Amino acid sequence: MNPPDVHAASGRRLGAADPRQEGPVDLRLVPPAMAAWAGAALALSAPGRWTTAGVMLCIGAAMVLLAMSGASATRAMRRLSADAGGGATDDENTMRNRRRPHTTATATAAALLCAAAGAAAAGLHGADVRQGPIHGLGQRFARVEAEVTVTSDARQAQPRVRGDRSMPASLLMDAEITRLTGPDGAVTRLRTPVLLIVSPGGSMARWQQLLPSTQLHIGGRLAPPMHEGGRNAAVLRPEGKGPPRITGPPSFLQRTAGALRGGLRQATERLDSDARALLPGLVVGDTSRVTPELHDAFQAADLTHLMAVSGANLAILLVILIGPPATASRVERRGLAPRLGISLRMTALLGGGLTLAFVIVCRPEPSVLRAAACGLITLLAIGTGRRRSLIPALAAAVLLLVLYDPWMARSYGFVLSVLATGALLTIAPKWSDALQRRRVPPRLAEALAAAAAAQAVCAPVVVLLASRVSLVAIPCNLLAEFAVAPATVLGFAALVLAPVAMPVAELLARIAGWPTGWIASVARTGAALPGAEIDWPDGGKGALLLTALTALVVLFARRVVRHPWVCSAAALLLILAVLRPVPLTRVLTGWPPPDWAFAMCDVGQGDALVLAAGDGAGVVVDTGPDPRLADRCLRDLGITEVPLLVLTHFHADHVRGLPGVLRGRAVGAIQTTSLDEPSDQVAFVRRTAAASGVPLVRAAPGERRRIGPLDWRVLWPAGGMGAGGASMDPGAGPVPQEPNDASVTLYVRTGGLTLLLLGDLEPPAQQGLLRRYPTLPRVDVLKVAHHGSAHQDPALLRSAHPRLALVSVGRDNPYGHPAARTVDALRAGGAVVLRTDTDGAIAVTGAGRGLRAVGQS
Repeated sequence: MNPPDVHAASGRRLGAADPRQEGPVDLRLVPPAMAAWAGAALALSAPGRWTTAGVMLCIGAAMVLLAMSGASATRAMRRLSADAGGGATDDENTMRNRRRPHTTATATAAALLCAAAGAAAAGLHGADVRQGPIHGLGQRFARVEAEVTVTSDARQAQPRVRGDRSMPASLLMDAEITRLTGPDGAVTRLRTPVLLIVSPGGSMARWQQLLPSTQLHIGGRLAPPMHEGGRNAAVLRPEGKGPPRITGPPSFLQRTAGALRGGLRQATERLDSDARALLPGLVVGDTSRVTPELHDAFQAADLTHLMAVSGANLAILLVILIGPPATASRVERRGLAPRLGISLRMTALLGGGLTLAFVIVCRPEPSVLRAAACGLITLLAIGTGRRRSLIPALAAAVLLLVLYDPWMARSYGFVLSVLATGALLTIAPKWSDALQRRRVPPRLAEALAAAAAAQAVCAPVVVLLASRVSLVAIPCNLLAEFAVAPATVLGFAALVLAPVAMPVAELLARIAGWPTGWIASVARTGAALPGAEIDWPDGGKGALLLTALTALVVLFARRVVRHPWVCSAAALLLILAVLRPVPLTRVLTGWPPPDWAFAMCDVGQGDALVLAAGDGAGVVVDTGPDPRLADRCLRDLGITEVPLLVLTHFHADHVRGLPGVLRGRAVGAIQTTSLDEPSDQVAFVRRTAAASGVPLVRAAPGERRRIGPLDWRVLWPAGGMGAGGASMDPGAGPVPQEPNDASVTLYVRTGGLTLLLLGDLEPPAQQGLLRRYPTLPRVDVLKVAHHGSAHQDPALLRSAHPRLALVSVGRDNPYGHPAARTVDALRAGGAVVLRTDTDGAIAVTGAGRGLRAVGQS
């Protein structure tokens, strides 16, 4: 296409304000890149014979298309020669139409060949992982001795609650086995990737300090890989809890990168907790200090991409060096390079070196590699003076990276990075122009379009990961965006200066802490809104549903913007959905019912109870296993103040949701049982309470309290723990030695309603309770002990004789709760049984004949 054609295709007249304007977007590399991506993704889990057949089929079809295209081109040339010999002339459109079948066939053949290449690369990589002894030994859970090379930093798994226990967080590391001594003593040299899982222990800090390329000797047991079709042949769990046995130090480059990362951590030591945790993650992807609570807040606000190094970080650094890409090769180019008199080619070389250093320091994560590949391709174009376009660079980066590492084809991080970048390059400019035509200021239009475009294309993928949709993602990203660049630049400056001038690095880190703290505040504020996120169907159906809904919104947006009243109404509805004022939600959903006195939250397999104590106030009894679910329940109930939080005992399914109750609420005190078991959960409660400045108090036997309309008495445990483990009340009987039997048991009156909250008492403690209170009065509401397990004392159930029996239990729990015989016994005694796994959250209202229970579902 000659220069006039380029200008004509650009939509501007020749010689307009920009004499170097470019033609239409070049999309020729996009189909081959997508084909290679799809081929690799499909072949990773396909049997080898199917992969081989698919590769041969693609190659055969491509050869046929190329042959047909060649024959068509030959016939066209002959026809053109004949027409020229006969004196006939064709206009340009006719010639273009004659060339189109040839071009389409060639492009299709190229896509098929790239699909074959992607599938072949994936098949070969997968076969390489499965060959050798590691995969087979893992299937047999064999014990081996191995020399391994660490290939990634240690990362901590998220702690999970399983039953009444919190599973300790293990360390995960990628590694390669280079020398294997099998169970039979045979020694094999190889290079097979495995996943190291280090169990918690006293030496975990030593394992966390290991740098990539460190060589270790490990004795341990192999296990099958966590995901079939993954990059690892097996899982290797080191034996014992001792420190790692190092046989070779890390490389010089990794030691240098580790020193830089460690210097940044040291420079941020004096910052407040959020900035100290977030700044290293924002700059180099070091999230070792990010607490689960802060991570949940960023997830609810859809800001987790800021805690992982992405292309934005590299783009900021390259813009400082070469200026905006649109001016990088022009005379009026910006950035530091022209101001320092650096030539164009030397600028490209410096940019390449900066990109490689960026990958080494920030680690070769999928988003980092995608950004680096795009940056290097663009720098190559700048250095050689070729015409640049970021979309072909992105497509080329995808193609090269998928062929180099086929497992990226299934990496959610890689998918999100490519989708977000593609949206910023294609959709965002059009949306920005549309907003500016409607008199939105240019800067605001660009930011709003970028946030909306990235959210639109990435949200369906996020649904696959989290089964939820954030309603505050766009405003939170807009508010956080302007702080990202200064925090990143200052953070990188602190990173570079820390090894040589720590005081200066600390000063820069302190300044960077201001925008970083702002980002954390935006995330926490957005996550604290009642409607910050909504549940969404999971899996592929949920993703397709959200994609269709997004497409409909985009299609109708043009028509809607012409009607200001419709736009205003839609904005108002969205604001109400996010703020979810309790009076409005009560009218629309009927939840919570008016004048509720007691509520049992649906927190899965655990307990979380609320006693109404006045306007916006409630006494909370236990918090369940999940902070997010506990927080959501209290939001729905309109609870903003908790004068007292009672933890009946320290099992994880009753205390792990504590951060959710403390989030954004005034909590007067936390009352606990007298038995400090299990110790890890006791430490968790004490640590969490201390961080929030909430005092801990013990529940005393016979203690009575009154708050607002509530009046209750502590019935159990019988004796508190004094010095040396002696009972504080010798006449009350032995001190319970099991956490369940030490559950704080409350007899509550509120208005004309009586309740008995049994925690997780087992039959021995239930019998002890009856012995201590032989005339225990009947109650209106019984919180059934231990999630309705089969272990109940019939005499206690008869004595309580409840009208309503409420069971807090998780769906499809592996314990069989609630037991059929427990439910039958309660119903035989005249009680109406409700359970959270079928009825959802349950609220109790009224008293006497007006007593009723309402389920949320």
